[in-house]
Amino acid sequence: MTAADVEAAIEAGIEDCEATVTTPRAPDPDHEDAHFAAVVVSPAFEGKSLVQQHQLVYDAVGDAMTTDVHALEIKTYTPAEYEEHGT
Repeated sequence: MTAADVEAAIEAGIEDCEATVTTPRAPDPDHEDAHFAAVVVSPAFEGKSLVQQHQLVYDAVGDAMTTDVHALEIKTYTPAEYEEHGT
């Protein structure tokens, strides 16, 4: 699974979502595990706790979290939060 695949899964699974997924570490060719970092912006996060927001992202990635993705660093924002604090 590539960063683009993870990004597409998140954007397909969360309404009005914009995701940017990167690989913060150099991939280890000796392991199938992949580490990804995602910045996800969506109005779907309004009124939800950070845990609920991250659960939406994990749900969007789905079964790949147990097969293709070893680690997923997540930063979630509503559009207003991203405009104010996003990096």
